[in-house]
Amino acid sequence: MALQQIIEQTVTGLGFDLVEVERSAGGLLRVTIDLPWLPDAPQPEQAVERFITVEDCEQVTRQLQFALEVDGVDYKRLEVSSPGIDRLLRDERDFERFAGEVIDITLKEPLGAAAAGQVAANRKKFRGQLEKQPEGGWQIVWSDEPPPKPGQRVSKKRVAAPLQALGFVLDEIREARLAPIVNFKGRRSKANPQD
Repeated sequence: MALQQIIEQTVTGLGFDLVEVERSAGGLLRVTIDLPWLPDAPQPEQAVERFITVEDCEQVTRQLQFALEVDGVDYKRLEVSSPGIDRLLRDERDFERFAGEVIDITLKEPLGAAAAGQVAANRKKFRGQLEKQPEGGWQIVWSDEPPPKPGQRVSKKRVAAPLQALGFVLDEIREARLAPIVNFKGRRSKANPQD
């Protein structure tokens, strides 16, 4: 059986999703896991958001060590972890899961002259909110205005910079990741993001 299949069967059998398998120099085998995402599952108002814990990684590590030994897979070190705050978005399912979140995208090709009036024609990297377009495809919405610094006074009369949007399909993307934005004021509820 192939390495990817062995790992995927083991991880999904324990109730987790396999995000990535990576082999590195020196015999390192890195496995990234996440909790399953069920798009149609109803979310109760008071639901506690659950994340991958150290115990989850430990459980998967023990099971993978056994499975890899049985199948005779050669590796020196096994590392099991969560995707982290800058999680890579790989397929349509990931984009649907994280719609509404701030992401960083890198295009395969620069925008070209078609968008030269709005942004630099050679620009390939963008950070903004991911949105699904009604006619299909995706878009990223952003403002080039820098966010105010903590403690900076902002005039109520100040006119905000206009929002810009870029529509794209997944084939145009070289890489897409969740933006690693850390909020030290605690979690905001999705029902009331102004808290």
